[in-house]
Amino acid sequence: MKLNNIKLINFRNYTKLNLNFNDTLNIIYGNNGVGKTNLVEAIYVLSITRSFRNNNDCNLIKNGEVSTKIEGEVETNTTNKYEVIINKEGKKVKIDNNIISKLSEYISNINVVLLQPDEQIIFQESPSSRRKLLNIEICGIKKEYLLFLNNYNKILKQRNFYLREMFINGNRSYDYLDILTKKLIEYGKKIYEYRKNFIDNINEYINKKYQSIFEFGDLFIKYNSDYNKDPDDIFNNYKKNYQKEMAIGKTMYGIHHDDIIFLLDKKDIAIIGSNGQKKNAIFAFKLALIELIYKEKGNYPILILDDLFSALDNLKIKNILKLLSDNIQTFITTTDLNKIDDKLLNKASIFNIEDCDNVKEIKL
Repeated sequence: MKLNNIKLINFRNYTKLNLNFNDTLNIIYGNNGVGKTNLVEAIYVLSITRSFRNNNDCNLIKNGEVSTKIEGEVETNTTNKYEVIINKEGKKVKIDNNIISKLSEYISNINVVLLQPDEQIIFQESPSSRRKLLNIEICGIKKEYLLFLNNYNKILKQRNFYLREMFINGNRSYDYLDILTKKLIEYGKKIYEYRKNFIDNINEYINKKYQSIFEFGDLFIKYNSDYNKDPDDIFNNYKKNYQKEMAIGKTMYGIHHDDIIFLLDKKDIAIIGSNGQKKNAIFAFKLALIELIYKEKGNYPILILDDLFSALDNLKIKNILKLLSDNIQTFITTTDLNKIDDKLLNKASIFNIEDCDNVKEIKL
């Protein structure tokens, strides 16, 4: 999978930008604050239609403007033009100038894997952050997953509303609650199977990737879910807790409580791991994800290494780059070209960003 070019209109600090990219390695170089991360963020948004920085799409629109557009030509087995257009009313996506009404039909087409310096914070955050990680990555591989996720959340919202209504009105008729519960289990069980399969496949690669970069330690991901049972057992568990759920007005069990635990030498890395070990675990997960995407889709994803040189020592960076095939189109942002091996520099396209109005490809 290759991004041949990108065009930006009113995206972050860019008014207009049009760049053609190298098939293998692209280095985005410049001082802090000039827009390096904004550029790779645009590539990410082109892929999944949302930013990796925050959930407010309007923040992507340049100050003083009413809309932004990201357009890119992506080559897989065929070459297609993709567009994401965002304004204050919402967003629309296009493939080859055709509007795509369902995001699930769009976001599984362009796979991007992103490595950033501070991703280990996910271990300090709530399980919802780790579920978000799962959801984003599975949606990129399995387009039908988003439909099941949306259906589950819709039923969950209806069920929570009905629980509150039952409590307020003193309603003790459980027939409709049973129907909602069984529907929730139906969608939840599908999501559980997708997540379990994803984690099982990641575990085929993650330990080898971890040891290739960091040389020691055994890394494994454990998936915790209320839905690791037969549907009848899950339903009975719900029924036993109907009264509690009515009292609190929300669904106590389900895949919306799932979590993943990274085990380093069989111990929870969130509890026993150093900051460096946590960072290493996330990097190994992302490198395993590259292999899984290739296995599932027959194309390597686009890889973004955003400011990693500020977070890792040269040995770890060299170990990461050694694992990358020339078939993986890679984007690296950096403030210091001296930290990049000369062999890599010689085969890369290097884009120097002095400011948002001055982006040019340079030769060394």
